[in-house]
Amino acid sequence: MTCTDFLSKLTDYFDGQIGAELMVEVKHHIAECHHCHVVLDTTKQTIEVYRDNEIYEFSPELQNRIHTAIMTKCRAIAK
Repeated sequence: MTCTDFLSKLTDYFDGQIGAELMVEVKHHIAECHHCHVVLDTTKQTIEVYRDNEIYEFSPELQNRIHTAIMTKCRAIAK
């Protein structure tokens, strides 16, 4: 399984629409590929936040860092 294969099955994974054989491949890929493991973990956390309707308060420092990072990316794209 490649990273592209994994990403194309991500929605099915969360919906429980993956067969047992494919699930074994996905789990093996996740164990071997740090990037896809991070994608899976981050996606799980995002779903949990929205599912629980939790509100997270960020410190002003973190808010500024996030804002600066977003604006830097936007400026780079706009060039």
